Order: sequence, then structure tokens, then C-alpha cells
Amino acid sequence: MKTIRWGIIGCGDVTEVKSGPGLQKAAHSSLVSVMRRNGALAADYAKRHGVPKWTDDADRVINDPEVDIVYIATPPSSHLEYTLRVAAAKKPVYVEKPMARNHDECRRMVEACRTAGVPLFVAFYRRGLPRFLKVKELIDSGAIGRVRFVTVTQFQRPFASLASGAALPWRLQPEISGGGLFIDLASHTLDILDFLLGPIASATGHASNQAGLYTAEDIVTGSWQFASGVQGTGTWCFTAYASCDQNRIIGDRGEIAFSTFGGDPITLTTPEGSETFPGENPLHIQQPLIQTIVDELNGTGKCPSTGESAARTNRIMDQLLENYRTGLQQ
Repeated sequence: MKTIRWGIIGCGDVTEVKSGPGLQKAAHSSLVSVMRRNGALAADYAKRHGVPKWTDDADRVINDPEVDIVYIATPPSSHLEYTLRVAAAKKPVYVEKPMARNHDECRRMVEACRTAGVPLFVAFYRRGLPRFLKVKELIDSGAIGRVRFVTVTQFQRPFASLASGAALPWRLQPEISGGGLFIDLASHTLDILDFLLGPIASATGHASNQAGLYTAEDIVTGSWQFASGVQGTGTWCFTAYASCDQNRIIGDRGEIAFSTFGGDPITLTTPEGSETFPGENPLHIQQPLIQTIVDELNGTGKCPSTGESAARTNRIMDQLLENYRTGLQQ
């Protein structure tokens, strides 16, 4: 079995625990090179994580003959650019989520990798986590019968730093992230629903900026319909008094309740009563998905999170934000 050698572009916070160690701990996988625009920080990361090579030049990672696949862990504004460059080098791509700032950028990324004949994977790592595989098992086994509809409720307090006048986080700068926290966080929920219930055919939504703390949307409500006919509704608010993270999948024989971001138990409720299932997440939360990528590159498995599946999530987010974005342009 070949050891898949990884290079990282953008070894920032997300790579410290969630992903970087997973590249080293997955079977037949090794992290050999990291890049950050600040060379001193790249060197520090390499030293702390035992990575043999570091650089401040992305092309040195992309064109390194000892790098088999490139992980793009930068903010979304550079995902398209780096994906095109890695595809041109005929190397597989693993890109952070959200895949890009909008569906058009995603489409160009998919086409570039298809033309180059290389796979494109996206870090919607919940598709590889045991808790969501358990939810899928319950649905597929008929535990709640035929699925009828889905509800999503997610809200949280605004960032404390906004009150202190600190610099605006990049996740709240649309030119970098594509929007507000909706793009960053709702993408996880919409993608896992795609994984659990199949593609969403269409969506419509309303968004606004209620609190005026930044220019991006801070609340989004919407409805959608899956290709299967299952319907869904959701509300995401990022300036509420407290936090809530709840997804409910309701069928004609019961329902499943679970969170997107927590590790709390999954609850199955039927007329016979309720049952819970453990929902703890691994320390290096991307490692299970990383293992599926390594296995696919070695011809022994298949990664469930691709450019095509991730682009669908961006398409639905675009539809949910369409009215808001149109209003800003008028």
C-alpha cells in the first residue's frame, strides 16, 4: 500500500488539531510539506508537528515531486485560485469548506479538476464521522419510516470581539468568505442533509442584517425540497441571546434529533419510546474523512465528499441568499 504524501497550503488554526494531525495519523498517510505566507509561522508549525519541509511559497508545495496531494486550508477567497493551480500540476486537491464563495467558483473548480483528470475532495468531514453514519443507518434501515420533512434551528450569540472594536473576523467579510457565518456554518448542516437524504433540488430564502454589527447577513430563513420529495425548513441567527443547534428529521413512524456541531447523543423517538445513541467526535475530527481520501487514492475505498457534492451545497446557499444579495446590488 502506497503512503500518500500531503502538502498543506495555509497551515492556520484549522490544521492545528482538526486536520493536520489526521494527515499524519491516518493509515498510509504522511504530511511532508506545509506553506504559510508568514514563513516564520510556517517554520514554527513544521517544527511543532514534525513536518520535514516548510515554505512561504505555495508553488513550492504544489510542484514538489514528493507531494502527492495538496490540502488547501486557506479562507474561501483563494480556494478557486489554488485549486486551479494544483489541478494544472495534475495533482489531487483537498479543499477546506465551504468549497468556495459561491456556486460559480465551485463549478470552475470542478471543471478544472475534471479536465486535469484529478479528484477533488472537500472537507465536509461530517460525512465520515460515526455520529452521522449512525443517523444515516437509522434512516436507511427504516427506523422512522418514510421521511417527510426536516427542520433546522441554529442560533448563537454574536462574537464578543465585535463589542470591543477588534478587527472583523474574515468569516464576516463577504469578499473573503462569501457572506457571513451562514456560509461558514450552515454549509455543514446543508451538506450533511445532502449526505443523509440525497440532493436538495431547490430552495428559497430570506436573509437580512438585523443587528447592524457588520455588513454581511446575520439571519437567514429558508425552505427547500429534496429531489426525493422530502421538504425542509431552517432558521440560522447569529445575534441571538443564547445558542441552539438542533436538527430534526421526521418520518411517518418517528423522528431523529441531532446537532450539527456538538457531540451530544442522537435521539430516536417513535411511538414505542425514545432511544439515544452516543455521539462523541474524535479528537482529530477530519481524520475519518482523510482516511477515505487516502483509501481512494490507493484504490481501496471511496471518499463521500467530492467537488460535485460540495458544489451542490454552495448552490443551495446561493439560492437561500439570492433575495438578500439582489437587494444589496439595487
